[in-house]
Amino acid sequence: MKLAVPDLISNSYFPAVAAVELGFFDKEGLDVSLELVFPVDKAYRALRDGTVDFVGGSAHSALAGFPEWQGVKLLCAQAQGMYWFLVMRADLGVRRGDLGVVRGRSIGAAPWVEMGLRRLLIAAGIDLQRDEVTIAPVPGASGAAVVNFGVTAAKALEEGQIDGFWANGMGAEIAVRRGVGTVVLDVRRGDGPKGCFDYTMSSLAATDRLIDRSPETAAAAIRAILKTQAALKDDVARATQVGRRLFPPEEAELIAELIRRDLPYYDPSISPSFVTGMNQFARDIGILQGQVPYEKVVATRFAGLWKG
Repeated sequence: MKLAVPDLISNSYFPAVAAVELGFFDKEGLDVSLELVFPVDKAYRALRDGTVDFVGGSAHSALAGFPEWQGVKLLCAQAQGMYWFLVMRADLGVRRGDLGVVRGRSIGAAPWVEMGLRRLLIAAGIDLQRDEVTIAPVPGASGAAVVNFGVTAAKALEEGQIDGFWANGMGAEIAVRRGVGTVVLDVRRGDGPKGCFDYTMSSLAATDRLIDRSPETAAAAIRAILKTQAALKDDVARATQVGRRLFPPEEAELIAELIRRDLPYYDPSISPSFVTGMNQFARDIGILQGQVPYEKVVATRFAGLWKG
């Protein structure tokens, strides 16, 4: 079986990555391999087309392959909350939370990921056209066979190709440590307009086909994620073990600290209130039309597994 993630050198989808690398899928009787499929909409289309079996990605992006949530379900959360950071050039001297800095600036963001930033800025009173905010793919990230978006974004910021980026914690950490970037927004930890925490989350998704054909496979995948979350909480140094197998040296030595910060959000549940918030966000940005109920978005038959 294949599990697609849209970014590998990152903390965003680390529970899914670590579930493979630490053997938790194997322990559940599933032979699962990782596939890096960028951008995330392509990963969900691969899920729709049957070339992968699971996607560990941003929850709202399932709509790229499954309009109106037809044919897909979220199995569990990898972690709670929208998990991207807005990072701007350090020389702008911006203060945390000051979204006025985006006026007249170019910001790099991946497809579908950028929707969270667009909606957040609109909610904060920024008119993207009037305020001349350019949100576009990061130079060097489009069309590449293998892409690790946050790392690419940090490099583009350092080289002066963009004024800022909206990307994962690894990209943010690299930019800050190199002195080229300042974190303006960290939504997961309380920054940004009301409600933006629930725009999306890092989740695990599968098709209705797989769930109906083999519910035990779906249940085993959920258990693998839960056991991975628990193992990382028990010993976060396991993250370094995984990083040294998969990441370049600099990122491998950073990953455990990033995961340590994320551990409070390692809750596998997907609540009705989250789905309400996510679906409202999806309607606001035009990727969802209808009022889709909770049980059509989430594989509720497995909710009992979230308690461990």
